[in-house]
Amino acid sequence: MNTEILGVILTFLITVLLAFPLGKYIAKVFKGERTITDFMNPVERVIFRVSGINPNASMDWKQFLKAMLSINLLWFVYAFFALLFQDKLPLNPDGNPAQTPDLAFNTAISFLVNCNLQHYSGETGVTYFTQLFVLAFLQFVSAATGIAALVALFNGIKEKTTNNLGNFWNLLVKTTTRILLPICFVGAILLAFNGTPTSYDGKDSIVTLQGDSVQVSRGPAAGFIAIKHLGTNGGGWFGANSAHPLENPTYFTGMLELILQVIIPIAMIFAMGFYINRKKFAYVIFGVMTVGMLCLLIPTIVTEIHGNPAIAKLGVTQATGAMEGKEVRFGPALSGYWSIITTVISTGSVNSMHDSSMAVSGLMQLLAMMINAFYGGCGVGILNYYIYIIIAVFISGLMVGRTPEFMGHKVEAREIKIASMVWLLSAILVKGGAAMAAYLVTHHPDVAWAVKPSAWLNNPSYHGFSEMLYEFTSSNANNGSGFEGLGDNNIFWNVSTGIVLILARFIPIIGPIAIAGLLANKKFIPESPGTLRTDSFTFGAMTFAVIVIVNALSFFPALALGPIAEYFSLQ
Repeated sequence: MNTEILGVILTFLITVLLAFPLGKYIAKVFKGERTITDFMNPVERVIFRVSGINPNASMDWKQFLKAMLSINLLWFVYAFFALLFQDKLPLNPDGNPAQTPDLAFNTAISFLVNCNLQHYSGETGVTYFTQLFVLAFLQFVSAATGIAALVALFNGIKEKTTNNLGNFWNLLVKTTTRILLPICFVGAILLAFNGTPTSYDGKDSIVTLQGDSVQVSRGPAAGFIAIKHLGTNGGGWFGANSAHPLENPTYFTGMLELILQVIIPIAMIFAMGFYINRKKFAYVIFGVMTVGMLCLLIPTIVTEIHGNPAIAKLGVTQATGAMEGKEVRFGPALSGYWSIITTVISTGSVNSMHDSSMAVSGLMQLLAMMINAFYGGCGVGILNYYIYIIIAVFISGLMVGRTPEFMGHKVEAREIKIASMVWLLSAILVKGGAAMAAYLVTHHPDVAWAVKPSAWLNNPSYHGFSEMLYEFTSSNANNGSGFEGLGDNNIFWNVSTGIVLILARFIPIIGPIAIAGLLANKKFIPESPGTLRTDSFTFGAMTFAVIVIVNALSFFPALALGPIAEYFSLQ
């Protein structure tokens, strides 16, 4: 067990050590300074010339959001119809069928919003064409959209007074060409050389050690898996995701995929410090997020290592920990680390089955997604954290009897209303969706339009409720992982989670950018002895307290009906 924990510590330390110089590099890219990837300049110029875009044109917050939302709408239409007619498109050696309209609706939205909630099985639900030219494409541009939105926020914070948050198209293209593509190239090569397939051939027939003849799916998976983690997307090439031996063959690839999914969210924190010239502020945010992550991680690893208490009561020794739903090549410690990282980061990939996690682990996974601001996804993690900052600034101002200020700008009623609406949306979508699903299961178990809710759940009682709560929490957090005992490929789940996905993606982006744009337009107020310092330990503690209190008030009742009740029932 000591060796397993050492592997977890080493993985995290390597990630932070790589993220710091990457953060410096990212800041240089968006400042327009010289970098090692300047050789991409001709490619970018061709893209802008063909598209008729002036990458140097300034955009206020409304123009920025208009550009972002319009191109995302176009991507959705493209993805929906490609999935709807994928059986008629090339690169389909296994003859996979087209998706139904409700499944295509859910899948297109899910990959568009950087969630990758998969109500299909990767090797049978999509073709090589749609995997590569629809889903992998969306994994790149959805991650780039989140990072571009965050840089717009940086621009609003950086200047004393400005109406320019940057050019969305310029930020989108540079994120893709200068950050995502180069790192993905390295990650894909490392995966390929360690056993992840890159072939375009169809299923292969093999004979197992037991003498059985089986069909094994394959495909050009290495590049897809690299961007799924680097872009905090999470959708698996195979149905078993990163628990699949071809998607994640060894302990080394497990560490590599963990590093890939965490490196940009942490690097963006450091990049913020370099970009807006407030490194101490960035370090405070990194500290708060790391403490929050550890509060979720430590209980998870401890409970997974100690095993299932229900089995322990029978006198059975669990020397290897809780191994149900886990791969022996990873073990409970790394699996526990992955389950928290993937929910904290909002990646949603899995190297073990979360439905088999211990009750405490399930609780921590749900909390990670409900908070959705400890590191978080590419760009959007800090955007979510920014909402908590605005609320903390407002409360701090009230406590000292002074008009709340952030970065030299007064935070007034309009900004607080926007932040409050974004915060309340999360609780409404998660608890409202779970309540609706629970109502159907208990009151209308055989209703036809919902495809027999009585057949949704693989587990009864508290864990069954947790399966439904997890699905809406994962959708709201744009995470994509699930308690896969839930039967979710039906009209009810495809449509309801699809609606949650799109609301929970774009409103938490629109809100922070609107606040940043509004604040940046206000008169700059120089610091004075009475100014609240946002780069202090005190403010960091205040923000952490706001995160804890707000989410406890919002979600404790729902958690008490699910994983908390399940934990006490096992004792």
